Amino acid sequence: MTPDYLVTHSGGFHADEVMSSVILTRLFPQAQIMRSRAPEWITPALDRIIYDVGGAYDADTRIFDHHQRGAPLREDGQPFSSFGLIWKHFGHAYLAAFGVPAADIDTVHASFDTSFVLPIDLVDNGALSPSIAGPLAGLTLPALLETLKPVFDEADPQAERRGFDTAVSIARSFLEARIARSAAKLRAEGLVHKAIVDAGNSRVLELPMGMPFRPAVIKAGADHLLFVVHPRDNDWCLTTIRAADEGFEVRADLPAAWAGLTNADLEAASGVAGASFCHNGRFIAAARTREAVLAMASLAVNAAELAV
Repeated sequence: MTPDYLVTHSGGFHADEVMSSVILTRLFPQAQIMRSRAPEWITPALDRIIYDVGGAYDADTRIFDHHQRGAPLREDGQPFSSFGLIWKHFGHAYLAAFGVPAADIDTVHASFDTSFVLPIDLVDNGALSPSIAGPLAGLTLPALLETLKPVFDEADPQAERRGFDTAVSIARSFLEARIARSAAKLRAEGLVHKAIVDAGNSRVLELPMGMPFRPAVIKAGADHLLFVVHPRDNDWCLTTIRAADEGFEVRADLPAAWAGLTNADLEAASGVAGASFCHNGRFIAAARTREAVLAMASLAVNAAELAV
């Protein structure tokens, strides 16, 4: 039955029920969010979904709390927050409503759970401290959302609800952008795989546009690839390939003689007419034409192979 109300607790808000509200309001846009701790509201009924309040977890009666004794745990023993529970039961439907292709929903659901939902679950349960981020602790998403709470001496009784609604709106932007990016990576994977096949033994991978490429390169075992070229607006880019998920080490740098040069200076240093830019860090360069960027890529490959 379609709910008329989405019930969560009143008072201070946290990332878990804010994020849960993002999921539920997309699925049930006609439902009203009711923030209350009154027994008549936090008791299961056919007209509502209750989350982060109520002292029970029962998907059949649509109550999703995690504060009670015997609170639900993931299969690996890590705790759920209300966000994890809502994502577990409504995440697949949310992704379908968001427009993620059916074939990709399970993959996106699992990756988003691990990378986005679980950290919020852990922070909310005190199993993970934002302090591990050091100086960035106050800039984590849960911390930033809580800064939207009204200050202690705010006299306006509506301030808390305004803060909550603002938090939901902001959280929606981040959550939807993250989902869109996850779905895009899967779309890119197919395009990159085709380009790898087309490239054969070439050290240079040519793509039809800028897109995430490293996951597909790793998945394909294309260890021979050193550089990637693709069009960007009216120019062409030449980029390196990172050697690992973390850090800035690349499989091969662009030539040292190009570092920090532009236009005529880069043309003179490279011998390529149309070369227009090389970053001082030697991880990306640009040219005005496809022919020019492929010539730069060929020179970069030769330099890298000589350096081995």
